[in-house]
Amino acid sequence: MKKYMILLMVIAIGVALYEQTSEDKNIYVMVIAIVIFMMCMMRLSSKTPSKNQDKEEDDVQ
Repeated sequence: MKKYMILLMVIAIGVALYEQTSEDKNIYVMVIAIVIFMMCMMRLSSKTPSKNQDKEEDDVQ
């Protein structure tokens, strides 16, 4: 699943960069590519453990 997310992110950024360099820019394609990239980043980063996960709540400020 992680590999598919990374592949989807690379494709979305590639499409956004390609669309940005073309003469006839389509803003909707760029927005959709950025949204897909951000959604994939959210899913990947949600699996990363918190830095303060092992500490007790009394120690965390």
